[in-house]
Amino acid sequence: MSRDLEKAKSFYAKLMATASRSNDPRLEQAFRTVSREAFLPPGPWKIMVHNAYVETPDADPVYLYQNALVALDAEKGINNGEPYLHASWMGAVAPQPGEIVCHIGAGTGYYTAILSLLVQPGGRIDAFEIEAELARQAAHNLKPYENVSVTSGDATKLPLPESDLIYVNAGVTSPPVAWLRALRRNGRIIFPWRPSDAIGLTLLVRRFSNGFSARPLMGAWFIPCSGASSTDSCRKTPDRREAHMVASLWLTSEREPDETAVAIYGDLWFSSAPLPV
Repeated sequence: MSRDLEKAKSFYAKLMATASRSNDPRLEQAFRTVSREAFLPPGPWKIMVHNAYVETPDADPVYLYQNALVALDAEKGINNGEPYLHASWMGAVAPQPGEIVCHIGAGTGYYTAILSLLVQPGGRIDAFEIEAELARQAAHNLKPYENVSVTSGDATKLPLPESDLIYVNAGVTSPPVAWLRALRRNGRIIFPWRPSDAIGLTLLVRRFSNGFSARPLMGAWFIPCSGASSTDSCRKTPDRREAHMVASLWLTSEREPDETAVAIYGDLWFSSAPLPV
């Protein structure tokens, strides 16, 4: 590794640790350890700026250690996501050693690799990727990570293992009930919520004995999640203000929507009221 690349990776890792708003030193170490270029096509690379790609001058990986989206498949608009956002998500969900994580929309595996380090020792990552070619690349790229398995297929239709964390990298209108039921007690699911074309909002949902809490975190814009982005079952769509009021999530089989509902779908709804104490 060149001295310039080593310095760039070290500074990048410090930026990610700060973006995470976490005191866990393992986050900085994980971002420093995993080489981004190992999970990307050969350079030069296409870096996105204001919805347009700019190609790097050459294949020097030093260009990759910045807060930028990098194309995985430019024609389909599939990118290796924004590092600050993922650092923030990882800080919010706080993966711990021994935990089981489902990574839905793993792409070519860069953030999967970082998650895999955060759940060691004893933890496991089950990665899902619907694009067959990306899944093939992810399986190849993640071979050195013995606690990771990669499944090529639709995670909205495939069974998920019981999980402590479900980490979703595709825009979701409403999470499949099967995902929520796969969460263990105190398990978390973080996903980009797209209740309408005008709203892209990160939601952190946590399972408790009496239901699911929900907390909006930040803006998040991802390509739609196949199988979980339809609005056909939507009975109530929130505006931007209502979306930011979400405090809990309920299955309609367990509780019918009431006056606190800000978004209602066929089998679940979001409420502005917190879980009862």
